[in-house]
Amino acid sequence: MPFTETALRDEYAAAVEQFSGRTLDAVRDGGGAAVPVGTTGPDVATDLDGPARRPLLAAARVLGANLLAPQLLVGAPPDEATAALLAEARRALPVPTAGTEAGALAIAWQDWAARCVLAATPHPDTGAAAPPPPAPPGPADLGWQVWSVRMAQLSVLALPGLDGAVHDAARAHTLDLARGTVRAMLRRDPTTAVRLARWLAWAQADGRPVRLEVEPVLDRIGFVGDGTARSGLELAVARALLTRAPWKGAQR
Repeated sequence: MPFTETALRDEYAAAVEQFSGRTLDAVRDGGGAAVPVGTTGPDVATDLDGPARRPLLAAARVLGANLLAPQLLVGAPPDEATAALLAEARRALPVPTAGTEAGALAIAWQDWAARCVLAATPHPDTGAAAPPPPAPPGPADLGWQVWSVRMAQLSVLALPGLDGAVHDAARAHTLDLARGTVRAMLRRDPTTAVRLARWLAWAQADGRPVRLEVEPVLDRIGFVGDGTARSGLELAVARALLTRAPWKGAQR
């Protein structure tokens, strides 16, 4: 791999981690903005232009709907500056490509989630009215092990205000989500475990029996996790979901 490509990938990965940390702080603050407004510095979205801005846009593209999680979790209006950056990122950067049909379907659902959260902001996506992607295969088709891994890839959908075929599957198969979480813990895969635990926290907030005590699982993941801000964001979202009463009026 050429050095320049490796350096660029590292720069983008660092931007994702930095932006994850900022969003994590906003979740912990109870609904703050991931993009601070009226401040200065090389890492502030409104102060960047040219090549320095592209890693930030790439990070926003990767994080997608998670960028507005701080407000969605507390029922507040989406942060306009963060929404504007996410909308810009989606205009500037193409939908990522996938090497498999399953990967393409996962990306399509992640893209759908971003479209949905932007629809409630002054910066709606041009494809906001597009229909949702096809329903992914369920555990009856894939087996619970494979299905749970694919649900972990879709953890960004586990947010208030989103509802669709993926959420219907989570409601119907909480036992398989619990099995997948335990399996990931036993395999020492805290990244998959925390994403599945986030789905369990979402299902519990949705009023479903989750077949597993989620809070001790989150405590354990926090202790043995990889320590990255991105995993920390998944953990914080899951914890915030556990504090919510069952909600109504989710968006399809």
